Amino acid sequence: MKETTVHPSHPDIVKRLKRAEGHLRTIVEMMEANRSCLEIAQQLHAVEKAVGAAKKALVHDHIDHCLEHAISPATPGASRSLDEFKEITKYL
Repeated sequence: MKETTVHPSHPDIVKRLKRAEGHLRTIVEMMEANRSCLEIAQQLHAVEKAVGAAKKALVHDHIDHCLEHAISPATPGASRSLDEFKEITKYL
């Protein structure tokens, strides 16, 4: 089993996910109350964005704390590759 690590960003990510969880419950209630599809779609979009932001924050945190530590001390080529990898993850 791999060792798990809690990073400083994890509490913020948990807050984001709990907020998304609350919005998701609201969406279910909206659907059960036969609210308009437009309203439901807007709320689904908000949940999707919130979960995506949480995922992006987790991936970036992993790169910053776990991958950098794993290759440390890094060669110049490895450092450039890691920097490029960080840059491309902006498009997740």
